[in-house]
Amino acid sequence: MRDFLLANPIIPVVVIDNVADAVPLAQAMVSGGLPILEVTLRTEAAVEGIKQIIQHVPEAVVGSGTVCTADQFQLSVDIGCQFVVSPGSTHELLKTAAQSDVPYLPGVSSASELMTAMEAGFQQFKFFPAEAVGGIGLLKALQGPFSEAEFCATGGIGLHNVKDYLALDNVLSVGGSWITAAHLVRERRWSEIEQLASQAVAFCTKSA
Repeated sequence: MRDFLLANPIIPVVVIDNVADAVPLAQAMVSGGLPILEVTLRTEAAVEGIKQIIQHVPEAVVGSGTVCTADQFQLSVDIGCQFVVSPGSTHELLKTAAQSDVPYLPGVSSASELMTAMEAGFQQFKFFPAEAVGGIGLLKALQGPFSEAEFCATGGIGLHNVKDYLALDNVLSVGGSWITAAHLVRERRWSEIEQLASQAVAFCTKSA
């Protein structure tokens, strides 16, 4: 998971409400230089959307997000997801993920959750919801007692603060939905999404 996060400092978080949008959305992201897609399992279209992207956009690296149960983790593996992300973590989910070869990013938002996930053998985490639970200040505070923990910060992050998060020693990447904003996907403004992806890549490169 560490190598994956280092190679992808921005991981777009995608919500697919219409299966027909999945392939053109993925194509726009690939064209914009961000082939990474964390597709959340929040909608009925998500699973089929992931399947369509994997089948028709081989350049894309597709993972599932908002994975909340061991069954959802296994489903993600079965349909071919290349990584799995959860907003939090449970003992059952951590156990299932530890037995899989698919990279997994458990979600944490407190020291206790972090300790539980580290006991299960994980060192990279989704810090969510970042801004709501303390943001940069909390991440700095966690670095002292948990120097080996590394994060993908997600929640309330955009171009206005992404550079500040990526500047932290314990933040390897950020997750964000601003690139694939719901209204842009709903209106099928693929060229604008491609431009936002390109802008994010350029901004991230400059802040590296």
